[in-house]
Amino acid sequence: MKYFSILLLILFMAVSSSQAQFRKVGTTGYVFLEIPVTARMAAMGETSVALTDVGAEALFTNPALLGYAVFRHNIHVSYANYLADIQHQALGYGVQLTPIGAFGISINRLDLGEMVETVNADPNNPGGGYLIIGKYSADALAVGLTYARKATTWFSYGITAKYVRERISVYESNNILVDIGVIYCTQFHSLRVGGYIQNFGVDSKYIGDTFKMPTIFRLGAAAELVGDPNAPTRLTLSVDALHPSDYTERLNVGTEYWIQNILALRAGYKFNYDEEGWTLGMGLKWKPNQNILNIDIAYTYYGRLESVSRISTNIAF
Repeated sequence: MKYFSILLLILFMAVSSSQAQFRKVGTTGYVFLEIPVTARMAAMGETSVALTDVGAEALFTNPALLGYAVFRHNIHVSYANYLADIQHQALGYGVQLTPIGAFGISINRLDLGEMVETVNADPNNPGGGYLIIGKYSADALAVGLTYARKATTWFSYGITAKYVRERISVYESNNILVDIGVIYCTQFHSLRVGGYIQNFGVDSKYIGDTFKMPTIFRLGAAAELVGDPNAPTRLTLSVDALHPSDYTERLNVGTEYWIQNILALRAGYKFNYDEEGWTLGMGLKWKPNQNILNIDIAYTYYGRLESVSRISTNIAF
């Protein structure tokens, strides 16, 4: 198992380095996959790679983290009224089958709603007027299957294969993408480091045009500045460095302060974004019959595009 873990790390770095050639801005498709799914992730400046206590959130943040799920069953539900009245929904379920590993299924959907369909009133005079001929809808969908395994007390790996589809009216594009993640808990205090290759796959087509995938290579670290990961009152600092295929490098920083393991206060900042910047959020935790119920909310400021609020629920039993 030790040599398998080393081999996986080498493979991980090799695949991630191959993304260096993709540096064209705004040339990828399926960009809805870059939207943060969970409220905790969104509130902490979109940092998530090295947070090990996430349960089913791992299906959307780093599949390796599912290997650290303490409870057998883990459920995550998320909703956001995104920009321009776009609806963003997600649902994930993970099951821990120690020592085999953990398995999960996830659904990530972006609903763009209905739009008015028009045509030129006079084909010989484009722009001179238009006729309304009806309405059409558009949406984007990703369905993933995840496997994760905690190989040792300090190392876990995970992989997700997902079917991705974007549709506008009768036209659609689809593809199969892969996420690969690892997490390593160091022996230096509570420091955890992780890596995550997101949306890796071959080019796809839409009505004859070829486009690249929104591949992102994430490196993250997290540690407690106050307390430890199991302390009821603790302050966590989380940092993620991003190398996206359609933009220059980015840096996200987030903090989380738990008070008696009941109330969490979160904040973050995202560097090198056109409109996004600071983020805020909070969470509440209940333990009915030793099970776990979390409700998280997040607020993300998008500058001239105003803001987005997101709510998530986590259940573990």
